[in-house]
Amino acid sequence: MSDSLYNVDVYNQFAESLRLSLNGPNIEHVKLKDIKSRALATGTKTTQGSYCWRSAVSSRIGPKTVYLGSKDVRLPKLTPVMKNIIANAPDELQKVLHLLRTMPFVHLRRQMGSNSEYNPIVNLYISVADKKNFRLAYMYGNTMFKPSNRPGPEFIMIHIPEEHALRQQVLAIPEQRINICLGSDYMGEDKKGFLRQAMWSADERGMLGLHAGTKLVYVRDAQTDKLKRIGVFLFGLSATGKSTWSCHQLGLDFDRDEFTQAIQDDIVFLKDDGSAYGSEANFFVKTDVDPVLQEAMYNSLAHKSALMENVFVNYKNEPDFLDETLCGNGRAVIQKSELKVRQGRKLVSIEGESVNLPPLSELDGLLFAFITRRNTVMSFSQKLTAEQAALAYLWGESSHSAASEPDKAGESVRTVGTDPFIVGSRAKKVNRFYEILKTLEAKYPGKVMYRQYNTGGMGEILRKYEEGGEKRKELIRKVERVPINLMAAIQRGDLRGTNTYKPGIFGTEDIAACVDGDLSKYDPYQYYSADEVQAYVDDIVEGRRKFTAEVAEEGLNPDVQQFAEESYSISSRYGGRSRVAVPEMKFKEEPKEEKPVVIGPLPQSHFPEPKSRPKRWR
Repeated sequence: MSDSLYNVDVYNQFAESLRLSLNGPNIEHVKLKDIKSRALATGTKTTQGSYCWRSAVSSRIGPKTVYLGSKDVRLPKLTPVMKNIIANAPDELQKVLHLLRTMPFVHLRRQMGSNSEYNPIVNLYISVADKKNFRLAYMYGNTMFKPSNRPGPEFIMIHIPEEHALRQQVLAIPEQRINICLGSDYMGEDKKGFLRQAMWSADERGMLGLHAGTKLVYVRDAQTDKLKRIGVFLFGLSATGKSTWSCHQLGLDFDRDEFTQAIQDDIVFLKDDGSAYGSEANFFVKTDVDPVLQEAMYNSLAHKSALMENVFVNYKNEPDFLDETLCGNGRAVIQKSELKVRQGRKLVSIEGESVNLPPLSELDGLLFAFITRRNTVMSFSQKLTAEQAALAYLWGESSHSAASEPDKAGESVRTVGTDPFIVGSRAKKVNRFYEILKTLEAKYPGKVMYRQYNTGGMGEILRKYEEGGEKRKELIRKVERVPINLMAAIQRGDLRGTNTYKPGIFGTEDIAACVDGDLSKYDPYQYYSADEVQAYVDDIVEGRRKFTAEVAEEGLNPDVQQFAEESYSISSRYGGRSRVAVPEMKFKEEPKEEKPVVIGPLPQSHFPEPKSRPKRWR
């Protein structure tokens, strides 16, 4: 990308001028309690006692988000819209300074994280010329912690929803720790603006920011019947199920002391020892939940503490979480303490005692689970090797949702780490992830597991064609969605060690049997002919190949590139063998002789009886 499009001196001068303008008489410095009544006054009080607002913009404006600064932070590919925003950024930054000195603003100071090392201070400056914008500060503030003396860098977010829609944009200046949102009143821009900055800053400190949820699962080992404690990372694009599965109890047996603790649902900071610092005090979740199938999330949404955005509310002020007539991206800030499930006659909280995931040395196992949403031939669960997990992180395969790019909802997408908030080199993130996996594998052999879960379905036929110069889509056959109960049974079986796997069409191992779930109807060859299945595989491999080549230009580890090249052999275009798995790949440091594939639970020695259990479950 030509340097002439960027003006780093202007960005630096803006940052200096901005910091001199943050204490003007038009800026009210507030605490969360100071703006509660002003925020609630503009909302609709529902019959459950919660409040709901409707925003003019109901999803992130990712296609209008750019990063300003040195080559280390710039986006690798720019659309014409992005180029235009960058070219006009100097003028827009001057306007921001003018507005920041003249319009009414509130400044809310909160803190991200709760640990001894990394807890960014987040400074949110929101224009309140439109009084409805108080709810942005109030909602966002409820996702963060009170400021403390815990160590952490200071970040700034300037949010001016009143900017004209024609100049709608997000300007991130990572090296100056500044984010600016203009022309959007979607609270997700504040949340992601700070989290994007925090992930990049964590990366610079040797950690790895992940777009992933975390949880702890206490589960009985199928062979030993001993209770084991497993940490879980759940990767996934927005609206693919991170929050759902971070909070789901998976149908575990409470009477036998099995249960799940929700820790985080969106962004964490991974360390070499397998631990992960959490970022948020409470969750900002998608609201299309079923009261039976997603019990904990529903109970938190039905509580009076929920702060909702774009949820359907009828004339009686009753919220309907499954009615998406007006908006497919209803959202809510929920209190983690209200994530509750029924145990006997009581509702019991599933909130984790910490927002941080402990290191692997304190756990009996660690599962890295990649959530994808595909609708054709992909198995609902694939067992991966460490190398295949690195590729799953690289490809970050899924489909667009109403939360990411509504105009492309349902279309295929690849995003490194399923993380659309990466600042700078994507390859650098992949390399670091692969390095951490190698470290964990070497130090804790047999304790790390990898899965890819497909929360979409199977059997869809979607015809794409052009007509009148426009691209069109026609749905020939609807997808057969994976039932939530079946996906819960699959995950439960993986953690207990009761599932079995077989060589699959993607060179990984596909789930063959699940003790508590019927997989018989979900064979891709029952929906498509062998040639059609191979055609879908070929198409996916071609997409992977092109995407890998693109990321490789940013400095991708040669080993990871080699793993990708070997994986392409499943395609008929590269000597493919339908239904035949690619031989398991090994780290280059390991001996070259073949090792038997172990199917089932990890060795008993890795699952000692936990020394203690959280008080609420004793």
